[in-house]
Amino acid sequence: MTRTGPMKLVSWNVNGVRAALGKGLLDWMNASKADVICLQEVKALPADVSGVAWPKGYEMVWNAAQKKGYSGTALFMRQKPLGVTLGLGSPDHDTEGRAITAEFADHYVVGVYVPNAQPELARLAYRQAWDRALLAHARKLEKKKPVLFCGDLNVAHEEIDLARPKENVGNPGFSDEERAGFRDFLGAGFVDTFRHFEPGPGHYSWWTYRANARANNVGWRIDYVMASAALKPRLKRAWIEAGVHGSDHCPVGLELK
Repeated sequence: MTRTGPMKLVSWNVNGVRAALGKGLLDWMNASKADVICLQEVKALPADVSGVAWPKGYEMVWNAAQKKGYSGTALFMRQKPLGVTLGLGSPDHDTEGRAITAEFADHYVVGVYVPNAQPELARLAYRQAWDRALLAHARKLEKKKPVLFCGDLNVAHEEIDLARPKENVGNPGFSDEERAGFRDFLGAGFVDTFRHFEPGPGHYSWWTYRANARANNVGWRIDYVMASAALKPRLKRAWIEAGVHGSDHCPVGLELK
């Protein structure tokens, strides 16, 4: 059965789910009334949070990294998915718990936590390979039905997407190579849903803990909800919840008609 009515999706890099639980995560999840909640950088195994009273009415899927206390993603879904797969289907990319795909009647949702290129761009080649694998995965899914992929993509696409672009040219998250990788998503027809609605500056989703950056809104927009071109007519609104604290990132969201 194809769902009717709106669908609300929210995504948040919580930078450690156990820490976030002590900073209002459950209150935010309950208040969101979202159909799908995507979390990144959970840094925990399901057993580590087994006693948590998660919001009622959600199916929970967890993809933990093999390395303890590192990376990891989780999806919470009000509607039981038709199927779920962990990772991108590649042994090279699936040990760090960075992707979960859920299939619904009329679309897929892929929650992702894209690798950071690291200082001196030490992990850039791996990061680029990951971007290509994500795009290939999304395009393969699209052959069947439209795709939403969301999460911490670890890149500010344009100068407008970070407060201090000149100082950060070539740095991790704003290197030419990473920005080109993001443009490949757009070139394949995926829509940056926030920019679909908001062309203006000053909207960020991540702030360093240093130098009072968040209070001064010296941030980066590196968290996204991307949508297949086929979903464009259904885009209702997209937003960034900059007022939500509890991580160095804030949540982002999308509602479909």
